[in-house]
Amino acid sequence: MGIFDKLAGEFIDIIEWTEPAQNDILAYRFPRYKNEIKNGAKLTVREGQNAVFVSEGKIADVFQPGMYTLETKNLPILATLKGWKYGFNSPFKAEVYFISTRQWTDKKWGTQNPVMLRDPEFGPIRIRAFGTYAFRVTDAAVFMRELVATDPSFETFEIANQLRNNIVSRFVDILGSSKIPMLDLAGNYEKISSLARERITPELQGMGLTVTQFFVENISLPPEVEQMLDKRSSMAVLGNLDQFTKFQTGVAIGDAANNPGGIAGVGAGLGAGVAMANAMGNSLQPGAAGHVATTNVVPPPLPTAVAFFVAVNGAQTGPYDAATLASKVKEGTITRDTLVWKQGMAGWVAASTVPEFTPFFATVPPPLPQ
Repeated sequence: MGIFDKLAGEFIDIIEWTEPAQNDILAYRFPRYKNEIKNGAKLTVREGQNAVFVSEGKIADVFQPGMYTLETKNLPILATLKGWKYGFNSPFKAEVYFISTRQWTDKKWGTQNPVMLRDPEFGPIRIRAFGTYAFRVTDAAVFMRELVATDPSFETFEIANQLRNNIVSRFVDILGSSKIPMLDLAGNYEKISSLARERITPELQGMGLTVTQFFVENISLPPEVEQMLDKRSSMAVLGNLDQFTKFQTGVAIGDAANNPGGIAGVGAGLGAGVAMANAMGNSLQPGAAGHVATTNVVPPPLPTAVAFFVAVNGAQTGPYDAATLASKVKEGTITRDTLVWKQGMAGWVAASTVPEFTPFFATVPPPLPQ
């Protein structure tokens, strides 16, 4: 290599940046290695890029996509900073940053902790939300000035947290001011997304960025609250509790027919189920103040009166209830030796041996001794 070729190699005459296939680089400083840019050098700015020239710490010129020959007429601000009034032919020094202006998609956002809101239907609730968004650099000079500064390779992760915090903060504002009930949010995701993007855009423009897309994927309640909502939905599906009880009764009778113990084996359980259903039905009456159940207490059935047959003069009489038996004991028709019988007894026995007759004979004197 000759001396003239070596000197020529000290100057940069082609300036371009081809992004790697997989990268998250938003700004890339073209490596000069202290070399000077040759007058008449070729600058190539591809689609999805801007080129920013920085001279002596100040932004000089911004180039849009295209191919440029770097001359005084193409660098008006740089020429002014350098004091080139009549053009120049010598090499010059300047830092060149390539800014990626393509759209960055599928970026995630979400609430790190539950957010407290006041719901029109449920009152105070805690929610979580997450989704995706897309953004791009729309003002290379502002982006360079506010975020990149002197960073030789500025990547998306460096502003991911800042973007997420801005998005979540404005999203919560929109959700709280919309007054949309929790149960109606699923049908308003598109509306909420649009309002949130409009609210977020002005703040990001101050950094040279624009949110191009914003999506809400899910807004959810804490798991324990969702379980209670599932129970509430289950009760609504049941509808008429009386009809549901009848249906359950029919199923229980069918099961009893296949049960070795028969209906008697499930009678107690069936009765308990009916009683529980009645209690639930009373507690859910719409007129109950403050949703407090007022259960109607039903007394048990009155006991069946005991009836006895009495043997009088060798003939069966009756059956007689307790009041009639007491009267006949008092008048002497029934004595302690009178034979009596009721259902369930093995045979006729003397009245004095039956416990039910003891109160009747308490006021009757015993027979006189012989």
